Amino acid sequence: MPRKKPFSVKQKKRQLQEKRNRKRTESPKRGNVTKGPRPDDGSSEDLDSDSDHGNQMSRPMVMPISPQQLKKGYDPNRFRLQFEKETETDINRRKRQAMKPYHPMPESALEVDLADIYRPGSVLDMPKRPAWTYKMSREKVESQESKMFAAYLEKIYSSYEFKDLSYFELNLETWRQLWRVLEMSDIVLLITDIRHPAIHFPPALYNYVINDLQKHLILVLNKIDLAPPSLVVAWRSYFQEKFPDIHIVCFTSFPKKGIVNDGHDQKVLLSRKVRRSHVAVGPLQLLAACETICQGQVDLREWKQKIEAELKGEESLASQVLESITMEDGVLQKYEFFKDGTLTMGCVGHPNVGKSSLINGLCGCKVVSASRTPGHTKHFQTIFLTPSVKLCDSPGLVFPSLVDKQLQILSGMYPIAQVREPYTPVGFLAQRIPLVKILKITHPDADETSSPEWSAYDICDAWAEKRGFMTAKASRRDVYRAANNILRLAVDGKLCMNIAPVGYYANKGTWEEHPGTQEVIIMQQQLREVSCDEESDFTSSDEHADQESSHSDGTENDDNETVTSNKFALLQEC
Repeated sequence: MPRKKPFSVKQKKRQLQEKRNRKRTESPKRGNVTKGPRPDDGSSEDLDSDSDHGNQMSRPMVMPISPQQLKKGYDPNRFRLQFEKETETDINRRKRQAMKPYHPMPESALEVDLADIYRPGSVLDMPKRPAWTYKMSREKVESQESKMFAAYLEKIYSSYEFKDLSYFELNLETWRQLWRVLEMSDIVLLITDIRHPAIHFPPALYNYVINDLQKHLILVLNKIDLAPPSLVVAWRSYFQEKFPDIHIVCFTSFPKKGIVNDGHDQKVLLSRKVRRSHVAVGPLQLLAACETICQGQVDLREWKQKIEAELKGEESLASQVLESITMEDGVLQKYEFFKDGTLTMGCVGHPNVGKSSLINGLCGCKVVSASRTPGHTKHFQTIFLTPSVKLCDSPGLVFPSLVDKQLQILSGMYPIAQVREPYTPVGFLAQRIPLVKILKITHPDADETSSPEWSAYDICDAWAEKRGFMTAKASRRDVYRAANNILRLAVDGKLCMNIAPVGYYANKGTWEEHPGTQEVIIMQQQLREVSCDEESDFTSSDEHADQESSHSDGTENDDNETVTSNKFALLQEC
């Protein structure tokens, strides 16, 4: 093989510019969809044009494609997240808005109604896989799916303006992963984050599973260590009343210390303990729900023994898990209910709700990779919990809705490192929780005689000064990095903003005295304390997140302030 010639930076820049220009000129025009982005069919063409909304698609975390991969037909971006891209005009408008003073909102602003988010019965539905048989060729099936998905997007964009819609998945390949998981599952586990369960519960998915597939659905309220017990009970009652056909399970995989406060009562940054052992709360409830559904058709005794071993600390039995299998295209067999006496549970939900962490908590050890970065899971995979219980982990997928985009960012659906304008979400957060009081910051323009009003940009500026975030060359306060860091604190649960069902705060005292509240408190206290000698900076989610943040703003991590407690240990109210 001949030796490579030296290649200068200037030549590399010229080569990349020529490549971009070539892709722009060779990019095909859009087909059927007139107002929204062209549905992706797995190709890797550049769609980042700023002319209008019709040709804009944001592909977070895009991987470069080598010539060898192109020859083999392999596309590393096939299963990447894809959202509608915002224009520079919208971004600049929000930046100007973020520099204006904000006004705190009442507690009732945190109350949301599921009907206002998803509009059940409207075009904000889920794309359903067209009818197919095993005699059809793969090309014909995929062609039907592509046409259906194009019509699905056209219907949405012809009914709603772009500014009114939320971010939602535009990659057909990711929807195909969801279809396959739903088809092969006996029971569907819909995972939701207890901080924003109404956002993570699409009624279209509920109707599809219950009415079309005629399968059972279990709603998992995950991360209950991040919400007050009364709020957990309120959401559980809300979903039981609205959707009587589902089973509801509370779950968390993290140890807990103390009782969590509402966002309005929060006075310090919260934290969660690092897990040295995946002992979770909720497997017994999930087992009971599965026993009710299976009615003796599947032998679940080994699963019960495994849970009892975990509670007793018998690691040898608790950590026994059969190897995981990544399901490739074309290996699916015809579905049979409880085939071969095996229960298959499919885990579905939005990105960053804890699907992979739930599987690790059920297994008692790490069997699938988990990350706070949305879109980390690319392809569905199966894990045998016991010889008769099989779990299926699927990629996170965002359903179309009318929820505020800023709330989506704060809930972890959109990769923080890819947020182009992070100041508006910070303002959204500051309007609903006492952010200035929690961060203990001082206004950059404050003096002895005046106390100016706060804006979202001022909060980021003050936080950059307190944390020492400076730009590399000019040594100015790195406001973008500070805003990015605040968003990570919110996603990680250190800045706790919990939304509530309508009427919760008016009847908060009633919910605190509800019989189920004490039950949730006991569940939260069941988590075994896990000792950890490792200290870490509470301002970053993990090492990988700091690297992403540094990469986004071009600076290195220069944090000097640490806390004595572990970054996952809940700090009690000061």
